[in-house]
Amino acid sequence: MVTRTVGIFIFNEVEVLDFAGPFEVFSIATFPDSDIKPFAVTTISQEGKTISTRNGLNVTPDYSFANHPELDIVILPGGYGAEKIEINNPKVIQWINKQKLEVELMTSVCTGALLLAKAGLLDGKRATTHWMDIERLEKEFPLVSVQRDVKFVDEGSIITSGGISAGINMSFHIISRLHGRSVAKETAKRMEYDIEV
Repeated sequence: MVTRTVGIFIFNEVEVLDFAGPFEVFSIATFPDSDIKPFAVTTISQEGKTISTRNGLNVTPDYSFANHPELDIVILPGGYGAEKIEINNPKVIQWINKQKLEVELMTSVCTGALLLAKAGLLDGKRATTHWMDIERLEKEFPLVSVQRDVKFVDEGSIITSGGISAGINMSFHIISRLHGRSVAKETAKRMEYDIEV
């Protein structure tokens, strides 16, 4: 059984649950009746240095852009840091575009969708983001077909999710898509989280 490597991009002023929710889901997932984990989860910042999240939680990433392993799934969380800082960081946008050529799935949580849009990866695709930022996504990126009132949007190799806790729903969807409903449901049961997969 293949273990996929999940890389979660973290940065100053990232929304905590945007990255911690998917981290938890993918980290505790196991195949039924075994200890085999289908995912190896890593955190990545641009420089590999400790970041300060929205509301002050300090997190030290596993890797930097320069030394992270090959990834299969990339998660781009949101928060103030995504929508105000990283969206204007050319090194981040270049890294996103590079990863798109190499990974199986590019995903976003909340305003992480703005980073995908800035990289041009949502042009001609359906996508969603936090309800408070729907109009911004529509206005600044008119080639994106913005979807309202959904937890996530699956466009094949790109999946976007709504705000904050919606990243958890998206993560269960990915597990179900890649490994079946039983793995997703068992993971949700361990988390005491109600899902529809």
